[in-house]
Amino acid sequence: MPRNRRPRDREEKSAEIVAAAATLFTDVGFEKTSLVSVAKAAGVTTTTIYWYFDSKEALLVAVLDHLLAEALAGIDEQAEALLLDRLLWVVDKLEQHAKLVTTVHALATTSPVVEEWHDGFHALTNDILADGLRQSGVAESAVQPKTRLGVFAIEGLLMHPLPVAERQAVLRLVVDPAS
Repeated sequence: MPRNRRPRDREEKSAEIVAAAATLFTDVGFEKTSLVSVAKAAGVTTTTIYWYFDSKEALLVAVLDHLLAEALAGIDEQAEALLLDRLLWVVDKLEQHAKLVTTVHALATTSPVVEEWHDGFHALTNDILADGLRQSGVAESAVQPKTRLGVFAIEGLLMHPLPVAERQAVLRLVVDPAS
C-alpha cells in the first residue's frame, strides 16, 4: 500500500524506487519483476514510477548506475592493491548482481537506453583497466588487447562463476605484463 502523501524530495523518492527495484531485480530477476511489485516495495503507486522513469528499462539503467556507483565507491580503498587483487575485488562485488549481466546483454540488442548504458559501462571499464595495466608495466602495444580480454574475462566470470583459484589464474593472464 502506498505511503501517505507527505511531500518528499524528488531525489529521495527516486532513490527509494531505485533501491526497491535493485533488490527485486537482483533477487527475483528483471524479467520476473513487475513494476507493480517494485511500486509495492517502494511504497508508491505504479503510476508514480512512470513519473520518474520512462520505462522499466530506464528504471533498470538507474539501478545499474546505482549499483555501479556503490561498487566504485569502495575502489579507492583498493588503490594500493595489486591490479589482480583489485580485479578480483571487483568481480566479488559485482557477482551478487550477476543476473543483471545477462539481462543487460539480452536487452542491449533491443533497448537503446540499455545499449547506451552498456556501451558506457564498457568504455569506463576499458579506461580503468587500461590505466591499471599501464601502471602495472604492461607494454603499450599490449594494453588494448589485454583490456578487451580483461572485460571479456570479468563478464565471463560473472556469468560463469569459477572457484577463487581459477578466477585468479584467468585474471592473472590479463594482468601479467609478460603474457
